[in-house]
Amino acid sequence: MGSIDRQDSTPQLLNRLRMRQVALLLAIEDRHTLSGAANQLGLTQPAATKMLHELEDALGQTLFDRVGRGLQLNAAGERATGYFRSIRGCMEALNRELSEMRLGSAGKFSLGSIMAASPGRLTDALLGLKAQFPLLAMEIAVDTSDRLLAQLREGVLEVMVGRLVDDPGMECAFRAIDDEALAVVVASDHPLVGKRRIEFTSLLEFSWVLQSNGSPMRDLIEHEFRHHHALIPKGLIETGSILTTINLIRRSQLIGVIPEAVAQQYSGNNLLHILPYRFRQKLEAYGSVVRSDRPLSKPAQEFLTLLHAPRKL
Repeated sequence: MGSIDRQDSTPQLLNRLRMRQVALLLAIEDRHTLSGAANQLGLTQPAATKMLHELEDALGQTLFDRVGRGLQLNAAGERATGYFRSIRGCMEALNRELSEMRLGSAGKFSLGSIMAASPGRLTDALLGLKAQFPLLAMEIAVDTSDRLLAQLREGVLEVMVGRLVDDPGMECAFRAIDDEALAVVVASDHPLVGKRRIEFTSLLEFSWVLQSNGSPMRDLIEHEFRHHHALIPKGLIETGSILTTINLIRRSQLIGVIPEAVAQQYSGNNLLHILPYRFRQKLEAYGSVVRSDRPLSKPAQEFLTLLHAPRKL
């Protein structure tokens, strides 16, 4: 198989790569066979075979291993498919934006954020953006950083407010905003309420509500348990929803951990109680995350300006 010079080969690759080839690779991943992908795209199998060979020649790598009658992505194919999914996400976002412009809309801004950012800076930035773009449609997803990164990678989100977790699998730019303090919270009538000092062993007497495995908050909490040579109590409830956590805690003797900024709002209304216990470690600062390999819309640019502007006291 021929290959292009890898040094400064991007312009040559752009000249040789066709969107139809991108669609073919994604269809093969979906259908697992070349014939199934050909049917999905309305191609004959010889035409699909030729197109796949041309794609592999352009990339300078074989992308699949044959397994029985099917095709299985190899390491190079996995990487190429990940980037091609991003290309598809970009095209879908562009199509939506152009369609909305044709309809006279100001477009759509898709944002993902962790819960800790919501009570202050994020809310102010969103209201400021709405004032500048009254007709702008905004969609806001609230989840854990690992799940938001996956949506950013797929092109579902344009901006994320959270943390970089492990390898994001894409070129991205991170700009820190603030640290996220955590609070151990219980119901206002919980047996531990009223104690001036809480030992970790006291917390082990109750069941917990925690975020799912893989989130930075969960990792920090598990580190605290390991420090005390303790296992997480039985009867654990796992959820990525802060609201669900709060609702469960308010009506039980469960213990939960939520961002302190959120906890203070609820404790001020006597809906929750913050226990006097501090973790030995702190979460790394959260911030804005955007893909550096695609252009930002005007609303996204303005949102970032508002989000990182110095706060008025």
